[in-house]
Amino acid sequence: MKKQFLTFMQDCSALLFGEFTLKSGRKSPYFINTGEYTTNRQIERLGEFYGVMIEESMDEHGVEFDVLFGPAYKGIPLAVMAASNLECEVGVAFNRKEAKDHGDGKLILGHVPKNGDRVAIIEDVTTAGTSVRETIELFKSMNIDVKIVALYISIDRMEKGTGDLSATQQITKEFGIPVYSIATAQDIIKYLEKSGNSAAVAMREYLAQYGV
Repeated sequence: MKKQFLTFMQDCSALLFGEFTLKSGRKSPYFINTGEYTTNRQIERLGEFYGVMIEESMDEHGVEFDVLFGPAYKGIPLAVMAASNLECEVGVAFNRKEAKDHGDGKLILGHVPKNGDRVAIIEDVTTAGTSVRETIELFKSMNIDVKIVALYISIDRMEKGTGDLSATQQITKEFGIPVYSIATAQDIIKYLEKSGNSAAVAMREYLAQYGV
């Protein structure tokens, strides 16, 4: 599945190789742009990959949740796509970035979690765990006592943050939330090496400097 997913990402131009400046200021030899999934077929296929990953986490790691939460904005379509590919029935929820002063004024839409619910968060990638922290604070501000049981992402870049841990490792250490990804940076390197792509060398050097 990892090879199929990485091929799919390249076909959609969502996985690019070259030289890219990240928000952190690092010069990266690859870049992930999930905004390149632009057709209904691509979106459908992406949802299938997420669905398989989530089902595997349930079967192999015993993950169970009541609500799949997609933080605004990119998490919203991901939650809908992934949930539609699950065999079990789960609630789907997402948040507004800004409070509205008209209508119902709700900050969380869809299947609003209630006290005691188990919540899984879904994202494209995570670099600093910001959306996880914001989601936890959102539930606290609304006095909703939930247990966040998983974070699902497409690619784990496996890079150090401000310390010696990666963003995903920091999330697990700080909040006790396991992180599951469809593929990792190491998977990308293996994928490139098998196809004879010279970008594998630059990626290995990059992870040797910034990787965990």
